[in-house]
Amino acid sequence: MTSIDRGQAATPRCTDFAELSRVIKEHGLLDRRHRSYIVKFAVNVVLLTAGWTAFAVLGSSWWQLVTAVFLALVHTQLAFIGHDAGHKQIFTSKRGNDVVGYLHAGLVGMSYGWWLGKHNRHHANPNHEDDDPDIQISVLAFTSEQAAAKEGVVRWLTRHQAVLFFPLLALEGLSLHIAGVKAVWRREVKAVRLEGTLLAAHIAGYLAAVFWVLPPLHATLFIAVHQGMWGIYMGCSFAPNHKGMPTVSAGQRLDFLRKQVLTSRNVRGGRVVDFLLGGLNYQIEHHLFPNMPRANLRHAQPLVERFCLRNGIGYSQTSLLGSYQQVLSHLYTIGASLRRTRGQRS
Repeated sequence: MTSIDRGQAATPRCTDFAELSRVIKEHGLLDRRHRSYIVKFAVNVVLLTAGWTAFAVLGSSWWQLVTAVFLALVHTQLAFIGHDAGHKQIFTSKRGNDVVGYLHAGLVGMSYGWWLGKHNRHHANPNHEDDDPDIQISVLAFTSEQAAAKEGVVRWLTRHQAVLFFPLLALEGLSLHIAGVKAVWRREVKAVRLEGTLLAAHIAGYLAAVFWVLPPLHATLFIAVHQGMWGIYMGCSFAPNHKGMPTVSAGQRLDFLRKQVLTSRNVRGGRVVDFLLGGLNYQIEHHLFPNMPRANLRHAQPLVERFCLRNGIGYSQTSLLGSYQQVLSHLYTIGASLRRTRGQRS
């Protein structure tokens, strides 16, 4: 990632975001969309029930690997709802959103409190070299400085991170489970008892169901495919949003509007991509208005784009495949510095 172009950030006007907010409010785009979420809840219940019913009916069959992939897709859709609840997109009250958030996190085996704290830090400082936890990943480097600091096996992984990126995403689901359990065990979340109960129930129920229906080898492969595909789908949904976009260096100050827009990337693709990425493809609008209901993001997009272009603010948008190409290209470039260093040493 390159640092933010200081030319774009040099003359921010504090009234810019206020003006944009007024336009968004005039169009009613911050109003709650309860019917939209009721439909999403209903669809997810049907899909989840269908998936686990198929699992029970199929029994000891290699077709269960297809069921594992299907359930990975469903679990990601459930995680998207938890994400929306964390941003208070569903209800106006914090309590109502938290109920939905804890429930959906429990269904997929995550700690809602841990994730929410981490995600809020990301929103406050997207792509900040020191303050964004989403670019502080041990096995990846998003800046030359991060790459230079890697050592040992991690340095080798970073050297080849472009090639290893998608395989590493297969471990993302396991990483989320472990991070949640650690956070609860260390009492780093507010609702320790609730989250501990939800995580324990998920782990016990999930493993009991899988090993009750399937023999050990089938069960192990089912878990590997299910969790691996869940991690890949989650990673592929979040990676296009900021990876490869400019970073904010320590001491660099930006107004809220430019900080959110210049570090984010939108993904085009219509309603299919809207569904597949859970609305995260409108990353710029989501970062500017985190509590905007998912269904309104596509309506806000042209308004925000026109505003940014009119005010000389860079607005990044590409196709889904184009976004992955940009991410991998950036990872390859950052890893190249370590490959050159290795070549010089040898």
